[in-house]
Amino acid sequence: MCFLSFLGFSQSFKKPNVIYIYADDLGYGELGSYGQTKIKTPFLDQMAKEGLRFTRHYSSAPVCAPSRAALMTGKHTGHSPIRGNFELGGFEDSNEGGQMPLPKNTFTLATLFKQAGYVTGAIGKWGLGMHTNTGNPNEQGFDYFYGYYCQKQAHSHYPTHLWENGQWDSLQNKAVSVHQQLPEGPIDTSLFNQFIGKEYAVTKLSQKAQAFINIHKDQPFFLYLPFTLPHVALQAPMVEVNKYRGQFEEVPYLGTKGYAPNLYPLSTYAAMITYMDEQIGKIFKLLKQLNLDENTIVFFSSDNGATFDVGGVQADFFKSVGNLSGRKMDLNEGGIRVPFIARWPGKIKPNSISNLPTVQYDMMATMADLIHQPLPPTDGYSFLSTLLFPNKIPKKRPFIYFEFPEKSGEVAIIDQKWKGIKTNVRKNQNALWQIYDLAIDPKETNNIAKQHPELVSKFDLILKSNHEHPAISAWDFIDSKPNAKN
Repeated sequence: MCFLSFLGFSQSFKKPNVIYIYADDLGYGELGSYGQTKIKTPFLDQMAKEGLRFTRHYSSAPVCAPSRAALMTGKHTGHSPIRGNFELGGFEDSNEGGQMPLPKNTFTLATLFKQAGYVTGAIGKWGLGMHTNTGNPNEQGFDYFYGYYCQKQAHSHYPTHLWENGQWDSLQNKAVSVHQQLPEGPIDTSLFNQFIGKEYAVTKLSQKAQAFINIHKDQPFFLYLPFTLPHVALQAPMVEVNKYRGQFEEVPYLGTKGYAPNLYPLSTYAAMITYMDEQIGKIFKLLKQLNLDENTIVFFSSDNGATFDVGGVQADFFKSVGNLSGRKMDLNEGGIRVPFIARWPGKIKPNSISNLPTVQYDMMATMADLIHQPLPPTDGYSFLSTLLFPNKIPKKRPFIYFEFPEKSGEVAIIDQKWKGIKTNVRKNQNALWQIYDLAIDPKETNNIAKQHPELVSKFDLILKSNHEHPAISAWDFIDSKPNAKN
């Protein structure tokens, strides 16, 4: 039986529109609904009041590209074709090369929706290949693409161009390196002006998203909206920054830890998050104007935890990961536990909370369940019943699996309240498990591995059965295989 029929919907029930909004490096504690007190996020907070907020939702990886690949494919990073930020170019326009592309004919979320008769769009940061190779989103199920193909280009929020279905779209911004350092000593405030352009990329992304919804209001659509905020460089329109100026004690950031110098780093970081929130508010307003609100399910999450202190970001000041430990590039909770809100008026119970452990590679199975589509094998677990019945005790889900080849090489496994993590695996294949009880120790301070040898054995078996050798040797840090491709 179709799941929608099981819920009591008629056979003539209109296919729901689906919008998935993805922040970039937004920490678990950076929304008001997740405890933030210094940064204003009224529209996302209202979304949480009108929908379901998850307290234990995980990105699939602690950095951009592998997280996005797992979301798109439903495969965890032991199986996914993309497991790290493997760069194929540089920062300059002339050297724009993107990252390791998705293989040809990958079954993606967009493919799933296309086979169900949806029109599909991706607007924002892609990071999974260029229009000139197999990673082209227009060849991976998306009818429409606008934004950045390359993550390195997305380090600037005032780029010279964005892309629209493979065509260069010039913006009124000069080419400026966002990786430079200003001299120490007396501050010449005019030097900071070079990092502020005329056309803010997120404004363009928001406009294109609203246009996509308007154009396709009469047919079912899937819109993937990966905004580039609040990833550094610290850049925002001054009118937005001025809303925060004077609220914080701050000193100019001169670029000593990478990315663009900024005269008001704390105010700018807060403004970036608030500006993204405002764009999301515009989308909700448009859905209501077009009478699409009750037939559109909207999701919001982040690709990984808050960034470590580079580019002028001060995550401790904002308590960006709440009471968790770790940041971006860590498999500790602060690097992978992220906000997740779902809203669907009349279907999802307002102001509800779920403590169910879920992960972004679950979205493929969940969406297949929602739109009643067949699915090739994935690693995900459908949590549609939790979305629609948050008070119902869910079926126990399988473990959640992570591996991350960058930094020191890390693996992690979450099984309900238990979490196992190994670090420095690249240098030590026999690195010991650290084990934590997340129910009482979400900050991962008390390693109880010695008290639970049965969990050590269990996690060893899960690791052995879930790691597949990747396509390139740079990602093969577990039981390395000599003949892995370079």
